[in-house]
Amino acid sequence: MSLSKEEHIRYNRQIILPDFGTEGQQKLKASKVLVIGAGGLGVPNLQYLTGAGIGTIGIIDFDEISLTNLQRQVLFDTADVGASKAVVAAKRLGQLNPETSFQVYQEQLTAKNAMSIIEQYDLVIDGSDNLPTRYLVNDACVFLGNSLIYGAIFRYEGQLSVFNELQKDGTRGPNYRDLFPTPPPPEMVTSCSEGGVFGALAGIIGAMQANEAIKVLADLGNTLSGRLLLFDSLYFTTRILNVKSNKENPVSGDNPSIFSLIDYEAFCAGPNGNLKDQSLITVSELNALIDAADSPFLLDVRELHEFELSNINSVNIPLSELKNRISEIPEDKSIVVHCRSGQRSQKAIALLKEEGFNQLKNLEGGLLAWKNEIDHTLEVY
Repeated sequence: MSLSKEEHIRYNRQIILPDFGTEGQQKLKASKVLVIGAGGLGVPNLQYLTGAGIGTIGIIDFDEISLTNLQRQVLFDTADVGASKAVVAAKRLGQLNPETSFQVYQEQLTAKNAMSIIEQYDLVIDGSDNLPTRYLVNDACVFLGNSLIYGAIFRYEGQLSVFNELQKDGTRGPNYRDLFPTPPPPEMVTSCSEGGVFGALAGIIGAMQANEAIKVLADLGNTLSGRLLLFDSLYFTTRILNVKSNKENPVSGDNPSIFSLIDYEAFCAGPNGNLKDQSLITVSELNALIDAADSPFLLDVRELHEFELSNINSVNIPLSELKNRISEIPEDKSIVVHCRSGQRSQKAIALLKEEGFNQLKNLEGGLLAWKNEIDHTLEVY
């Protein structure tokens, strides 16, 4: 794929690099990359890949920009709050480099659409923030033969690796399931919305992901295939662990047992946390019950600072304190547990079941659903 005069000028500082040259730039122009998530990791990936001259970039994200995003998602600004991340990202990136084409997917990546979307791309970058999506993306990439650039951040720490990369001998490198065969128990998983994340860390790990993606596409140097980088931004330390292929890997081992995409929400929820095994209540159903004589006990398991910003007149017992405050929950009433999106309440219900409570309902979609369907003025962060 030839380069125009303008492209030679635009990418000059890259083209003159040793071992890169015009051939490397042509490889990037011919490449198609899918970035999953236009958030903390996705934004720096998108910016550097666009600047580098990737020919086609897919952006998949169903979320809207919130004020809490701006601390680390520096592609957006205050005026963008409430707008689609994927749409705004594509518009801004198009201004950065009109030579790059963008495909926007304003939808959630699921087992139903993952294969049809990912098969259109040469390489996938995982900028997601939840375990079901990570396993879903990994398995789809293994089935389709795509290289996957993995990154994860939490508080002050980040991880980075290259999965399923095509090796010189024709085999594929280790994948996510070689490193993490099964997910940890749901109660051990804390999201960034619960635990926080250092803004600059997202830029560091995201830029490293873009670095590895460009190396894979342009066939440069040695990637992190078979290695996992651990980075601590608070103390600025790094470690690199070796990752080996596992013969027992259920999607790529000697005797695979998984041949198509599965229900990853159930897989990551564990035996006690599967939403399908819990009684759900919609926000409209709950709204109709609130003023009834036998109204349920509303339990908000978000952290106190979240509760103080906005709530629906519930009782606040943070998930982290729930086990030690069981006595504050009535045993003779039905209980509706809720949080921001439904993940922490899912864990809370599993814990309450172990304590003997059985009249439990999980608010489907959490307060985000309440804001969307019942009270648009509710501030949920």
